[in-house]
Order: sequence, then structure tokens, then C-alpha cells
Amino acid sequence: MKSHRQELWFETSSRRSLINITPQVEKCLRDSGIREGLCLVNAMHITASVFINDDESGLHQDFEKWLEKLAPEKPHNQYRHNGVEDNADAHLKRTIMGREVVCW
Repeated sequence: MKSHRQELWFETSSRRSLINITPQVEKCLRDSGIREGLCLVNAMHITASVFINDDESGLHQDFEKWLEKLAPEKPHNQYRHNGVEDNADAHLKRTIMGREVVCW
């Protein structure tokens, strides 16, 4: 069995962003030389998510609106975690959106 591991790093200029990483993952797969098997894409940061869906701006806006209804950022004092940080909503949103994707 062959395996390949590669890390991708992304920086955003806003508190929350949706980034289509399909081209980068496809390049990793090509670079690996592996032609058959499973690919695990895992967001290694505790407040980052990986999910599969259409890369369509209207859907992105729907996700933003839906997530903000479920776990609003403010007021920060509504969350116990925010005594240490101010990102409790990001932890909750990540739990909803998922942390990894397996594709073949």
C-alpha cells in the first residue's frame, strides 16, 4: 500500500472565508503518483472545516446566513468559551460544517 501526505496552508483576510481548494487537492493527488485509492482531506485547525458542495456564490451566502443564525458571533458574552478567546461561534460552526472529507 502506498501513502502520500501533503500539507496545504491558507490564510484569509476575514474572520470567515469559503475557499475552493479543489485545484490544490487535485495537484496533490497528481504529485503523489497514486492512481487509485482514497483521499482524506482534513482541516487541521480546530475552527476550520472541509466540506463538499457546489462552489456557487449564492450557496456561499446561504451558508453564511444559516451559520450566523445557528451560532451568531455576537454578543461575545453569550458563550462561556469566550472568557479565554472570542471565537466560540467558530468552534460551533466548524462542528456543523465538518472537519474532513474522504473521496475516491
